[in-house]
Amino acid sequence: MEREKEQFRKLFIGGLSFETTEESLRNYYEQWGKLTDCVVMRDPASKRSRGFGFVTFSSMAEVDAAMAARPHSIDGRVVEPKRAVAREESGKPGAHVTVKKLFVGGIKEDTEEHHLRDYFEEYGKIDTIEIITDRQSGKKRGFGFVTFDDHDPVDKIVLQKYHTINGHNAEVRKALSRQEMQEVQSSRSGRGGNFGFGDSRGGGGNFGPGPGSNFRGGSDGYGSGRGFGDGYNGYGGGPGGGNFGGSPGYGGGRGGYGGGGPGYGNQGGGY
Repeated sequence: MEREKEQFRKLFIGGLSFETTEESLRNYYEQWGKLTDCVVMRDPASKRSRGFGFVTFSSMAEVDAAMAARPHSIDGRVVEPKRAVAREESGKPGAHVTVKKLFVGGIKEDTEEHHLRDYFEEYGKIDTIEIITDRQSGKKRGFGFVTFDDHDPVDKIVLQKYHTINGHNAEVRKALSRQEMQEVQSSRSGRGGNFGFGDSRGGGGNFGPGPGSNFRGGSDGYGSGRGFGDGYNGYGGGPGGGNFGGSPGYGGGRGGYGGGGPGYGNQGGGY
């Protein structure tokens, strides 16, 4: 049987004790399945642990089982497991931020809240669902949000960019609040070099040349001076980005934000 892609089978493990070795990491996670890879990231010069690592299972079902059994404690420390971000996604804005809210784009007029609930509740417990409509006309603006009670369903869903909901192709991304976007921005402003290799924990990371380079829009259209509407491929439309139902400046005009989330920088990419 052909294995699922590695990105679906890989966990990032943060907050490791500096005493934790590959052997103790492997021994702990093998209780949920067979590991095909296990690594503790170390400083190239001192060989000291950087406090995080990765484990790769042989199937996504084993990852699901491990995540369902949180919290995890290794060598006397509660660690922070989350699904590793695919290498090609890891440099994108906000890729490493942990959120419970999912952005869903490509919602058509005939798609209702119950369609989203039926589809997404298989991933985890849903707190709220919101389909954004135009204040004047009441027509759907083509996007909405699903909020879960945990971050893991969101991390799992976004491993696959497109989902078929009510017969239509929908695009999913993590939904970041203005505060979360600012935190991503400030975490980049001076900590660590490119992709968060700077300090012992790989914090921050400047995706681009130097502090404040702000991931210059363009590439994915996130931000690019026009806010979230344009950022999410034009969902919400209109210059100024539509600002998600009009809350003033929900990320609007901030010019984007960089890769490497608060905490662990570029987990999963370029190692």
